[in-house]
Amino acid sequence: MDLLRNTVQPYAWGSPTAIPQLLGVDNPEGTAQAELWMGAHPTAPSKLTRAAREISLDQVIAAAPELELGEATAERFNGRLPFLLKVLAARKALSIQLHPDRAQAEAGFAAEEARGVPRDARERVYVDDWPKPEVLCALTPFEVLAGLRPAAQAAAILSRLGVGALETVAAELRANPKPATVARALATLLSWPTAERAALVSEVVAAAARLAAEPSEFQAAYDAVGRVAQDHPGDIGLVCSLLMNHAIVEPGQALFMGAGGVHAYIQGTGIELMANSDNVIRAGLTPKHIDVPELVRVLDPEVAVPILTARQVAPGIEEFETPVPEFRLRRLTVDSASSPLTVPGDGLPRILLCVEGAAMAASGDQTLELGRGQSCYLSAADVLVTLTGDAVLFLASPGE
Repeated sequence: MDLLRNTVQPYAWGSPTAIPQLLGVDNPEGTAQAELWMGAHPTAPSKLTRAAREISLDQVIAAAPELELGEATAERFNGRLPFLLKVLAARKALSIQLHPDRAQAEAGFAAEEARGVPRDARERVYVDDWPKPEVLCALTPFEVLAGLRPAAQAAAILSRLGVGALETVAAELRANPKPATVARALATLLSWPTAERAALVSEVVAAAARLAAEPSEFQAAYDAVGRVAQDHPGDIGLVCSLLMNHAIVEPGQALFMGAGGVHAYIQGTGIELMANSDNVIRAGLTPKHIDVPELVRVLDPEVAVPILTARQVAPGIEEFETPVPEFRLRRLTVDSASSPLTVPGDGLPRILLCVEGAAMAASGDQTLELGRGQSCYLSAADVLVTLTGDAVLFLASPGE
């Protein structure tokens, strides 16, 4: 068992308070603290101490993958820790985006490598050859846009705006009410003539502000447009957002995003677990590169975007069921009045994060105290790990 020292990513959309409060540290300058990364991604691997020296987790795993990951996991994922655990704290909306499946990621990465596109180039889409499914468990109410609306809903929410320029899009949605038509509508908006975009966005934002004051099934979505417009003025993604389902993920619930599902996180704090990748295909609310043809190719307009409730699998152990091999997310509740809780997943690499209270982890003659905001790495060789104390923790491990 190893205590982890993790990197905080200061992306501009981050909250200045949520992650510092979790970690129990000050942020006197009020800088954005967007994501806390726990894992072995080469961009920002966690650090630990081995043999009295600091070393990164990716180096530890590379030196002895079968010992650290277990033989089966090392073989299955080519010696790589397959997941990345994060605390995500959004004060402003993230970009509208989606992620590729494994075959798409491998092909896209190979093609860009063959063309010699630098990995840090603005137009680069695939920075690695892995998929990036993800699950987000809300710690606070988390506002999201997730998946495309049914075509009839998409037509209705656009028509109610009363914006003449959008009536052709709405008419096509009514005439051919299929998921693929909604995908085409998204592509149409993203390809809107540059000279006409500012006027369209301005008219939509004004109409949304008016409709946000009127009770309707779309009231919350219209209201979100007005709030997001303050941080992304003039962005065509504001119009695109109306084609997406608007939802609030309540604390304890989780949102699963599979490959090809378009989504955007608007505001909130949560635990995010994903495949160990940083592949993002953007579709608005961003100054970064948007590759519309690639977006259309990877987008799955029929992908399900379920809001999950954890299933209790044992006393103190709840699991969010996600149909991917790279990760599994569990929530552990430790109670000092009960027997020690045995951490599941012997023989697998795992990361534990404490979000409430404090717990003592024990394995053999080794003990490790985890306070709020602290995390530890459990290798495949760390077996019969037990927890005592009063705490709530999240456990990340490979999936089935």
